Amino acid sequence: MKDPPVTGIHQGVEQCLPAEVLGSAKQPPQSLVALHAEHGGFVWATLQRFGIQQPDLEDAFQDVFIVVQRRLPSFDWACPVTTWLFAICRRVAASHRRRAHTRRERLGEVVDDVPDSARSPEEATSQQQARLQLEAILEAMDLDRRAVFVMFEIEEMPCNEIASLIGVPVGTVYSRLHAARKEFATLLKKAETERTRRGAT
Repeated sequence: MKDPPVTGIHQGVEQCLPAEVLGSAKQPPQSLVALHAEHGGFVWATLQRFGIQQPDLEDAFQDVFIVVQRRLPSFDWACPVTTWLFAICRRVAASHRRRAHTRRERLGEVVDDVPDSARSPEEATSQQQARLQLEAILEAMDLDRRAVFVMFEIEEMPCNEIASLIGVPVGTVYSRLHAARKEFATLLKKAETERTRRGAT
């Protein structure tokens, strides 16, 4: 995965914001720059959890902070920031997934750039196919269930931490995870059936 920007405000975001906003944003801690510095990594990872692919990640990241800039003055700082950012990421991700330029054929770009010389061509092909199948299944999943599934099953985050980040009860995380596992299993079975059918023709 590509790492998020680590310092300052994202260049694309800065270019889109009026000077007066950036000027006032230099007042920590409740500022756009401070928010970007502290939570940029979370936003970046959350967009990936929602299925934003590499070619669209920069644009989606910028879109999130454009929304943050617009809504920051009315944000209730008594609420968890990550919950607010998670909701914005979800809306931005849903919008990007609906756009014509976000194509599923880009799934092939998740394959490792550096080949493992210890693997045979057959092993490399098999691993690539498995990775593409995983990405295709995740792409087809419900956004909220997908995010929880990725955080728990792939990133190995505990449910209480997930609940804290996205601002829901732990029971809701368990419920979404259970539903996500069922959805994943259904989609996997469907994909395997389709692959078997194609192999038989």
